[in-house]
Amino acid sequence: MLTGIEEVDWASLGHAYGPADDVPELLRGLASADPAERENALDGMYGAVHHQGDVYDSTLACIPFLLELVADPTVQDRGGIVELLTSIGGIDLCGDEELDELDPDDAEFTPAANYAMAAAAVAAGADVFLGLVHDPDPEVRLAAPCALASLHGDPVHVLELLRERLTIERDTEVRLALVAALGRIALRHESLRAETVEWLDWLSRVAQAPGLRLAALAQLARVAPAEIPYDVVERVTVLLDEVRTAPADVPAEPARTAAAPTLVGQVRELLEEHSTGRPTPWTEELLRTLHTALDDRVDDRIALILAQLRSPDWGQRSDAIWLCGGLIRVWRGRYDEVVRLVGAQLGDPEPRLREAATSFLERLFELAAPSADALAARLTAGASGPTGATGATGVNRGPGARAGRGGALLALARSGDSRAIPLLARALEEEREVRRELLYAVDALGPAALPLAPVLRRRLAEVELDDLLYDRAAPLLFALGSVRGAQALPEVLRVLRGAPANRRDWVHEACLRTLTAFGPAAREALPDARRLLASPSAAVSAMAARAVWALDGSLDEALDTLDQWLRPGTSGEEWCAAALSLGAIGPAAARTAPALRAGLGARELWVRVRSAAALWRVTGDSVDTLPVLLAAWEENRHTRVAVAECLAEMGPAAAGAEPAIRAELSRRRRHNAREDGAGSHDVHDDEKLLTLCRAALSQLERRAV
Repeated sequence: MLTGIEEVDWASLGHAYGPADDVPELLRGLASADPAERENALDGMYGAVHHQGDVYDSTLACIPFLLELVADPTVQDRGGIVELLTSIGGIDLCGDEELDELDPDDAEFTPAANYAMAAAAVAAGADVFLGLVHDPDPEVRLAAPCALASLHGDPVHVLELLRERLTIERDTEVRLALVAALGRIALRHESLRAETVEWLDWLSRVAQAPGLRLAALAQLARVAPAEIPYDVVERVTVLLDEVRTAPADVPAEPARTAAAPTLVGQVRELLEEHSTGRPTPWTEELLRTLHTALDDRVDDRIALILAQLRSPDWGQRSDAIWLCGGLIRVWRGRYDEVVRLVGAQLGDPEPRLREAATSFLERLFELAAPSADALAARLTAGASGPTGATGATGVNRGPGARAGRGGALLALARSGDSRAIPLLARALEEEREVRRELLYAVDALGPAALPLAPVLRRRLAEVELDDLLYDRAAPLLFALGSVRGAQALPEVLRVLRGAPANRRDWVHEACLRTLTAFGPAAREALPDARRLLASPSAAVSAMAARAVWALDGSLDEALDTLDQWLRPGTSGEEWCAAALSLGAIGPAAARTAPALRAGLGARELWVRVRSAAALWRVTGDSVDTLPVLLAAWEENRHTRVAVAECLAEMGPAAAGAEPAIRAELSRRRRHNAREDGAGSHDVHDDEKLLTLCRAALSQLERRAV
C-alpha cells in the first residue's frame, strides 16, 4: 500500500502551512486501523493539503495515493476519502479557455493550472469509483454516486450504472444520493438532460417509497425548473405526510471512539446532534433543493413552509423554520401566517425547535409582530426566574444555554412591543451581562421605554473606565439616548471625560450622540461639547457641532466647525460626517449650501448622496438634489434607504422619483439580498426601504387627487 510514497520529494512541495514533509504521515494515517488517527489524518488533509478548497503541488502529488486507498477494501472510512477526492477534482473552471487566456506570469495562473491538473488526474483514475457503488460499506456507497457524476468521463455509462444500482439498493440515504447524482449528470451534460428529466418525472410518480418520489421531484425541479408541476405544493405536502407515517428506516449508529477534537469531528457531531431523534433527517436537504429550484415562486414556497409548520413532526417544523430564514432574507412576501406559526413553536417541548424559532424571530424586527403574543407568553412563563442554564437575557451559563429566552426577549423588543420593557428592566437589574443587541433594540420601543432610564443610568455608572470602555458603554449610551434619559447626564459626562486612549474617539462620538438626543436638558455638557469641536477626528468634531447646536442652539460655532470639513482635500469620510450633521441641523444651516453644492459632483458616491441629502434638508432645493439622488439610487442599491428617506420628506417635490419608487415596490427580491451571506439587519433595512417608498408614494398620490 502507498507504493512509491517515499520516492516523492515532499519537502520540496508545499501546502497551506509550508513544506509538505508531513503529508506521508497524513496519508498513512488515512489507512490506520485506529479511528482517531484516521479522523485526525482526514482533518489534516482538509486543513493543510486541501485548505479551504485550494489545490497545491502537494495536493496533486497525493491524488495517486488517495485513489490507491479508495481501491483497497481493507481501508476503513473510505467514504471520507472519496469525498476528499471529489472536492479536489471537482473544481469547475468554467471551460478550458479560462486557463488558456491567463498569462503564465499572472498570479492566478498557478492556482488555475493546479485545479485543472487535479481535475484531470482524478478523472483519469475515476474508474475506481465504479466498483464502489456495490461496496459493503454504506458510507462508501453514499459518497460514490457524487464522485462518479462529478468526475467520470463516461456519463452515459455512469447514468446506466446508477439507475441499475437504484433498483437493488436498500439503504434510504444511498438511494437518495443516487437520485441526486443523476440530477447532477443531467445538469453537467445537456445531451442527457431530456432523458433524465423524463426518467425523474416517471420516478416521482411511480416509486414505491415516498422519500424516493420526493427526491425525484426535488431533482426534477433542480434540473428543469420550467417543468415543475403546477401542483407541486400539494404533491410535496402529501409526500411529506407519507414519509412521516412510513415505517422508520433508521440504521444502527456505529460505535465511535473518542478522538482529539478535529474540525471533521466537530462537523460530524453537529450533524449527528441535528439528526438525533429524527427518523427522516434527509428530508431537509430534499426540501432545500426544491426551494432553490422554486426560486422566485415565493407564494409556492410559503405554502410549502406553512404545510411543514403544521406537521405533527417537530423535525419537519424545524426544517421549515430554517428554510424560511433563507426565503425571507431574499424575498419579499406575505409572511404573517408563517411568523405566527413559527411563534407557536416557542411552546414546544423540543429545545432544538424552540432554538430554531427564536433564532428566526430575532432577525425579523417589525415583521415579528404576529408572533408577539407567543413571545410574550414564552417570556412570562419564566418570569419567576431563569430556566435551565440561562437567565432572561440568554447569557450563556452552561451547557444547553442555546435554548434560553434571550432571543425571545430580543425578538419582542425589536418588534416594538411594550411588553418587552419590564422584562428588559428586570434583566438589567438582575443579570451581570446583558446582550448588547438588547440595548440597541431599545430604540424600537419608543417613548414607552423611558422607565428603563434609571437602571440604564446605574449600569453606565458601574462601567469601568478601562480599555474595554467602548464595548461596555456604547450600547448603554445608545439606549439612554433612545429613551431621552437626561437624568443620566452625570454618568454620560463621567464616561466622556474619563475615556482612555483606546478607542477614545469612538467613546467621544457615542457620548456626544447621546447628549444630542438629550437636547437642552443636557446644557451642562456644553463646555465638553465645545472642547471637542476641535477634535482631529471628523466624526467627533461633526458630532460635537451637532451637540452644541442641540444643547443651546449655538449655531455659528457649529457651522464654523462643519465648514472646515467641507473644503478641498478632506476625505470622503470626513465630508460625509459633516454633511450628516448639517442635514440634522436643517434649514438653520442654509449658509453652508454653497459648500454642500460642491459635493454634488464629487467622484465618491456617498459624498454625492450625503451632500444632496443635506442640501435638500437645509435649502429645500429639489431641482439640483433629486437628479443626484436618483442617479445614486440606480448606481448602487445600498444607497436606497438613505435616498428614500429624502424622497419621503420631499413630498410633491419628489414627483420625478415616482417611476423608481413604483419599480422598487413591485420587486419581489429584497434590495440588499446577496448570495454570499446576510447581515442581522438586512430584512429590517429592506422593510424600512419599503415603508419609506410607500410613504413617498402616498404623498404623491394625495397630491394627484
